[in-house]
Amino acid sequence: MHIYQHFRPEEKEFIDTVIRWKEEVANQYAPKLTDFLHPRERQIVEAIIGSQSEVLVSFEGLLPDAERKRCLIYPDYFQPKIEDFDLALLEVEYPRKFITLEHRQILGALMSLGIRREKYGDILLSDDRIQLIAANELKSYITLQFTEVGKSQIELIEKNRKEIIQPNEEWSEYQTTVSSLRLDVMLSTLLKISRNKAQAYITTNKVKVNWREEDRVSFICEPGDMISVRGKGRLKIFSLDGQTRREKWKVTAGLLN
Repeated sequence: MHIYQHFRPEEKEFIDTVIRWKEEVANQYAPKLTDFLHPRERQIVEAIIGSQSEVLVSFEGLLPDAERKRCLIYPDYFQPKIEDFDLALLEVEYPRKFITLEHRQILGALMSLGIRREKYGDILLSDDRIQLIAANELKSYITLQFTEVGKSQIELIEKNRKEIIQPNEEWSEYQTTVSSLRLDVMLSTLLKISRNKAQAYITTNKVKVNWREEDRVSFICEPGDMISVRGKGRLKIFSLDGQTRREKWKVTAGLLN
C-alpha cells in the first residue's frame, strides 16, 4: 500500500518533505532541525519516521503542551538536549497599565513583518504578560524589527526558559453525536448553529482545519483535527468513539475557552 493512502491528498507535499528529511539524516548520519510544526504535521512526521529505525525524532516547544514545536530528526547514536532545538524565549514589554494586547494582535503584527509562521512557536499570554517562543536564528531580526503592535510601542526582552509563563488556556471537553463527519455537519453540531450557517462560514474562507483554510463543506474530519472559525473560536476533535445503533458518530470534542 502506498504511503500517501494513509494521509489526505493535500498533505502530499509535506509528506515528501518529511521523507526527504529522513533520507538526509540517514545518508549524512547527522541530525536535522526543522522549523516549528503544528500538531498535525508532527503526527505525519511520527508516522513516517516511527521509532523502530536508525532514524529517530523528538519535538520541543519549551512547554509540554506547546501547540507548535521544532522537530529534531537524528541518527540513533545522537542524544538530543534541549539546547539542540535552538529556541529563544522573548517577553513583550509594553505599557500594560494603559493598554491590553491580545493574541491576534501579536500574531498580526508579526505576520505584517513578513516573518513566516513556521519561524516562531507559541504566543503565550497570562494576565498582562506576553511571551513569544522563536527560532534562535530569528532572535536578532525580530528583536530589532518587532517594535510596535498597532499604535503601541513594544520591546522584546530575552528570558531564560525557566521564566516561561503558563498560558491561560482551558479546553471544555464534551461528548456529542453527529450524523456525518463532514465539516459542515461537525461545525453545525459543535457550535450549535444551522447547517446553512456552517456552510456559509466554510465557503467564505472563515474556517481553518489544522491551520489551513478549508472551503470544502464535504471535508471529512478526523481525530486530532483542530478547527478554528473566525469570530467563533477554536474546536478540537479529540476522538471518535464508535457509532450508535442509528449509525451516528460519537464524538469527543473540545472548545477553547
